[in-house]
Amino acid sequence: MSDHRLIAVELDQLSIGKADPNVEHERRVAIADLLESNEFRPLDSENGPYALHLSIEDQRLVFDVKRQDGEPVHIFVFSLGPLRRILKDYLMMCDSYYEAVRDATLTQIEAIDMGRRGVHNEGSTILRERLAGKIDVDFATARRLFTLICALHRRMM
Repeated sequence: MSDHRLIAVELDQLSIGKADPNVEHERRVAIADLLESNEFRPLDSENGPYALHLSIEDQRLVFDVKRQDGEPVHIFVFSLGPLRRILKDYLMMCDSYYEAVRDATLTQIEAIDMGRRGVHNEGSTILRERLAGKIDVDFATARRLFTLICALHRRMM
């Protein structure tokens, strides 16, 4: 197993707030899946593994990366601007999906879920592009990170 991976992920509690049970569940699953399998390599770091603290401060996404022993690696700060539209679209799709699960037909639920996954993939691609030159991640890692960023961003809406 590569040393260029995450072994811990923490979301800033001030950024995240309390969410409904569906969102809480998705967040826990995303963190568990992320820790089980990920590729995460800050380009200015020769070795890991890493711990990541994610937060949103002053409308900016903050990746605070440390080594396993707590030694700081780098704090990366990204504007949320390029992600804002896709975050809003994805969160609206999630709300529609949660509503549909309660009383829609299976066909309707599947259609909404397919659209939701498409928007999620688009957001993950944009995130990878934003991280390029700073942090190398594979697509699966970008998808899980995008889910966590959505959890942080939800509070701001």
